[in-house]
Amino acid sequence: MQKNNLMEQLKYSSSKCIYIVTKENKLKQLFCPFRVTVISSIGDLVAGQGAWVKEIKVTVDLITVFVIKDKAYYYYHFNIEVNI
Repeated sequence: MQKNNLMEQLKYSSSKCIYIVTKENKLKQLFCPFRVTVISSIGDLVAGQGAWVKEIKVTVDLITVFVIKDKAYYYYHFNIEVNI
C-alpha cells in the first residue's frame, strides 16, 4: 500500500477503541482495555485463556493487531468478549 493511501486510512482509526457488530447485529464501540479469549495458542498465550487488549494497531496491509502484554498479535487469534 502506498504511504498516502495508508495515511488516509489511518485518519479514521484509533489505537484506543474499536467498533464491532454483536451477535444481535448491533454496532458497539469498545474502549481499551477490553477482554478477549484466545482461540489458538500463540506466543505466551494459550487457547481458552482470557487476555486484555491494551492497544489496537494496524499493519501496512491494514490488518488489525491487538497489543497484549506489550506484544502484538493479529486479531484473528481472538474472540472479543462483549457484555451487552
